[in-house]
Amino acid sequence: MLEADLHTHTIASDGTGTPTHNVRLALDAGLSAVAITDHDTVGGVEEALEAGRELGITVVPGVEISTAVDGCDIHVLGYWIEWRDPLLLERLEQLRRVRDRRNELIVERLQSLGLRIDMEDVYESVRHVKRRGDTIGRPHIADALVRKGYVASMAEAFDRYLAAGKAAHINPPRIAPAEAVQWIREAGGAAVLAHPGLYGRDELIAELAQQGLAGVEAYHADHTPEQEKHYAELAASHGLLVTAGSDYHGERGGVVFHAPIGSRRVSTDVLEQLKLRQGGRNER
Repeated sequence: MLEADLHTHTIASDGTGTPTHNVRLALDAGLSAVAITDHDTVGGVEEALEAGRELGITVVPGVEISTAVDGCDIHVLGYWIEWRDPLLLERLEQLRRVRDRRNELIVERLQSLGLRIDMEDVYESVRHVKRRGDTIGRPHIADALVRKGYVASMAEAFDRYLAAGKAAHINPPRIAPAEAVQWIREAGGAAVLAHPGLYGRDELIAELAQQGLAGVEAYHADHTPEQEKHYAELAASHGLLVTAGSDYHGERGGVVFHAPIGSRRVSTDVLEQLKLRQGGRNER
C-alpha cells in the first residue's frame, strides 16, 4: 500500500532539518508522499517540491496555522494549498508577527524570573539557517536556555518554563479555528484539525465540520491508541476524513521530536480525497 506522513516541520519553522532532508527521510521510511506543514509559513514548500521531483516522492504543499479558543492553542493543518497565493502569504505574515511578539514576551518573562537571556541569544542559533518568511518558535527559545546552561534539555525547558501553565508561558490573542479553516479553503486547500487529543475540546470537531473542515488528524505521535480510535470514530461520525502525521520536528540532542517521519502514516488514497474537499478563491 502506498502511504503518506501528513505532518512534518522543517527549518522554515521549528524543525531542525531542511525540506530536502525531510523528503529524503520520507523516502528512506518507504513512504510515497509527505506533507510539509510548517507553523504559519510556507517557506519550506518550494524546496521540498523540487526534492520530491528529484526523488520521486509526492510532496503535499501544506501549512499549520496557529489559532486559539479561550486561551487554548488549537492548530489547523492546510493541505494542497495554493502556497504562492498573495492573500495567504499576507495572512501568514500577520500570524508570524503575533508569534514574534509572543517570543519577545516569553523572553521578558524569563528575564523577570532572573534568567539572563535576550532575543539575540535566541537568534544566535538560527541566524545561519533562517530565511525571510521563516518562523521562530518556543523550541528556539528552549535551545537558547540549553546553551546558556539554565536547563539540561529542551524537554526540561518546556517542563519548567515554556509549556502551557508553566512559569514563562505566554499565549497572545490569535485567530479562531474557524477563521483558519476559511483561510485554507480560500487558498484552495483542505483543512484538517491537528492532534485533537492535545486539546480535549471534542466539540470543536462538530463545530468546524459545519465550517468546511475536511478531516481530523486522528493518528498522531502524541495520541494514545485509545485516543486514535476515539478520534477516528468521531471523525467518521461527522463525515470527515481521517489523517495521520508524525509531527516530525527533527532531532535535538539526539532526541527526535515528536516522532520519526513515517511513524504515523495513512494511505495515499486520503490525498485524493483531500483534493475533493479543497476550497477555492470563489469562497472569498
